[in-house]
Amino acid sequence: MTAGAKNLDFGPAGERMRDAVEDIAKTVAGRGGRAFVVGGAVRDMMLGKTAKDVDIEVFGIGAEELQRAIGERYGFDPCGVSFGVLKLHGLDIDISLPRRESKRGIGHRGFMVDSDPSLTVAEAASRRDFTINAMYCDPLDGEIEDPYGGMGDLENGILRHVSAKFIEDPLRVLRGMQFVARFDLEPAPQTVEICRSMDIENLPCERIFEEWTKLLTKGVKISKGLEFLRATGWVRHFPELAALIGCRQDPKWHPEGDVWEHTKLCLDAFARRRTGDRNEDVIVGLAVTCHDFGKPATSAYDPVARRIRSLGHDEAGVKPALSFLKRMTNEERILREVPPLVKCHMQPYALWRAKAKDAAVRRLAVKVVRIDRLLRVCRADDEGRLPELLGGSSAGSDLKWLEDAAARLEIAAGAPKPILQGRHLIAMGFKPSARFGTWLKKCFDAQLDGAFGDLDGALAYFRREYGSETR
Repeated sequence: MTAGAKNLDFGPAGERMRDAVEDIAKTVAGRGGRAFVVGGAVRDMMLGKTAKDVDIEVFGIGAEELQRAIGERYGFDPCGVSFGVLKLHGLDIDISLPRRESKRGIGHRGFMVDSDPSLTVAEAASRRDFTINAMYCDPLDGEIEDPYGGMGDLENGILRHVSAKFIEDPLRVLRGMQFVARFDLEPAPQTVEICRSMDIENLPCERIFEEWTKLLTKGVKISKGLEFLRATGWVRHFPELAALIGCRQDPKWHPEGDVWEHTKLCLDAFARRRTGDRNEDVIVGLAVTCHDFGKPATSAYDPVARRIRSLGHDEAGVKPALSFLKRMTNEERILREVPPLVKCHMQPYALWRAKAKDAAVRRLAVKVVRIDRLLRVCRADDEGRLPELLGGSSAGSDLKWLEDAAARLEIAAGAPKPILQGRHLIAMGFKPSARFGTWLKKCFDAQLDGAFGDLDGALAYFRREYGSETR
């Protein structure tokens, strides 16, 4: 691990960010104060990672003097001032004074906050969540202040809460979920216990979703995040997930264990194949999380086949998937595009076995929006079954077949769109009417069947099928 301000890596914004941080620290020092980079940027520096944003905490000068000093050199967003935070314009830098916080209500926002520049670093750090986020770096001389042993915990791969104040903010449990996954950490037993004593209270759904998004888009071992939920008892707040624990599967096809174990392995496989496109990774990651939510309701021992079967679990998974998603987000795109991936995750295998024609592949693309998403979900599903233990199964053949078909039909990254539109019918002399909807639907069905592939073909098909009808 490395230390020192020169080791702060800000990626593409490097020089500009580093110059600004050092300039702010010098400005504060010139007024008798001291500025520290704190939190995630210091943690990432220790890990040799890029810091995308910076939190600076200023000791020894008051709020008004800090605002004057910074305002002379940088613009800042006035909406943060009431919370004791200066958000600089054009730079991902937040500047604050050390704060005293007292719990006055329930939930993530139930705090009374008072800035106090006279606090010591140890006193200020005591309000932070985890020791790995409670390290301070002086950008002028590189000195590290680490009052709670964050550096040692980071080196030893431990997630540990800072103090008893941890209990005041329930969001910290979900932050723990994504931190153990992102940095491959083991939670300290005391931290697990304090989390078990906490409840979700009235956490806003958007904050819950933000932590799940970080889990899915940044987690290296997403399975550790799920195990953290289980160990702390917080899986109870996600009952669709909790139902997977102990849900048995046929060991021939799932030697890894129950549906919970399978889902963890699937999510780790998904993490290894992330694309870096945040929106796509969130949709696919959520679909992988939810893909077997239908198994608890459909799994049963079949005495004829002499094995556990989960007939119809793909379709049965849509309802619990929507329930899970709606408690975290009202984003229409997610609610619209994740459930079809759950519903259709068995389709590649079924179509491959049936030697399905191109029409079936096109129709599948319309259902799932993007075939490449479905392929990612199914690959994670395959890899979550420990395929090396399946002894010569055909795992992957169906996905290669679908991938090749989607590429040939040019529908991997987008579903077919109707070629024939209402405007074309109007141009042919038809007056808009209720018939348009019926005609266009039938023509789109014919397009999916391969009856035509361009506008000339669509117009010829329409004239042949419906051109004689009264205009």
